[in-house]
Amino acid sequence: MVNDQMVNKISPLAYVSPKAQLGKNVTIDAFAYIDDNVILGDNCHVFPNAVIGCIPQDLKFKGEETWTVIGNNCVLREFVTIHRGTASRGKTVIGNNNLIMAYCHVAHDCVLGNNIIMSNVSQLAGEVEVDDFAVIGGGTLVHQFSHIGAHVMIQGGSKINKDIPPYIIAARDPIAFCGVNSIGLNRRGFTPEQIHTIQEVYRLIYNSNLNTTQALDRIEATIPKSAERDAIVDFVRASTRGIVRA
Repeated sequence: MVNDQMVNKISPLAYVSPKAQLGKNVTIDAFAYIDDNVILGDNCHVFPNAVIGCIPQDLKFKGEETWTVIGNNCVLREFVTIHRGTASRGKTVIGNNNLIMAYCHVAHDCVLGNNIIMSNVSQLAGEVEVDDFAVIGGGTLVHQFSHIGAHVMIQGGSKINKDIPPYIIAARDPIAFCGVNSIGLNRRGFTPEQIHTIQEVYRLIYNSNLNTTQALDRIEATIPKSAERDAIVDFVRASTRGIVRA
C-alpha cells in the first residue's frame, strides 16, 4: 500500500498522520482524524469526525507500539471510533467490505472479519471477535472478550455478555437464541439442505434436554459431517464465556 495523494481524496480539514499507511482510492472527509500506526486499505471511506487509531481506553496500556489495521472497501461513518491494540494482541483488526455506521465504537484488540454490518451506536468492548457476515443491530452493547459468530443477526439494543454461535438470530433481554437466521442464510446462497442441517444442530443444542457436552456428542454421532455442523460444534467447544441460552 502507498500513501498517494494523487489517487486519494483527503479533505484539507482532515488530519492524517504522516505515519499512517493508506491504500488507493481512499476518501477521508473533513474533521476525520487518522492517527499514527494505522493501516487503511484500498477503497475505504472515512466520514466526518471519525477517529481511527487513537490510543486505547485501557489503563494497562503503557505506550507500547500497537496498530490499527483496516482492510479494503470499508465504510466508517460519522463519529466512528476505532482504537489501536494493546500488548495483549498488538493490534485491532478490521477485515474487508465492512460497514460501520455512525457513532459505533471498536475498542482495543478487537478482531472483525469481513462483510460485517455494525448499525448505529453499537459498541464493542476490548478483545471482542466478530466473524464474517454478522449483522449487529443498532445500539448493541458487547461485553469484552465476547465472540460473535458468522452469519448472525442481532436485535438492536441487545446487551451481549455471552458468545453468539454462528447462523442464529439473537434477541430479547437477556439475550437469547431466537432461531436460525434462515432468511439471511438463504440470501447468501445457503441451500435448503445446509439450512436444515443447521436447524437440526441447534435443535439438539437447545431443545433436546441434553447438556451442552452431551448435545455436541450427539450431534457428532448422528448428524453427518459438514462445514456448517463443524463450524457450530467447534465454536461452542471453544467458547470460554458460554453461549447464549434458549
